[in-house]
Amino acid sequence: QVQLVESGGGLVQPGGSLRLSCAASGIRFRITKMGWYRQAPGKQRELVAGITVGGSTNYADSVKGRFTISRDNAKNTVYLQMNSLEPEDTAVYYCNFQTYNLLSYWGQGTQVTVSS
Repeated sequence: QVQLVESGGGLVQPGGSLRLSCAASGIRFRITKMGWYRQAPGKQRELVAGITVGGSTNYADSVKGRFTISRDNAKNTVYLQMNSLEPEDTAVYYCNFQTYNLLSYWGQGTQVTVSS
């Protein structure tokens, strides 16, 4: 049984920081990419940041310079360090793991709220 367990969300003031973690277990096939997506109320889910097992990264323009994605391949864990958070970053954040044969697995989502 595949499980993706997210942690690290919460309420933070503007300018603050949070670190999200997502640990995967039970994935039988070789993982090639990991990523973080977010979905704000009334909006579509969007890619925030992605990383390959080789370490190549990509970011949404809105988070470049503020967010950093990293991974621990041995632990099947992906992280998202979020600094200088803004109210516009408020959303449910989902992790995603993709395999070489194009299977895609999602975390349950963790709420991030940026508010004073």
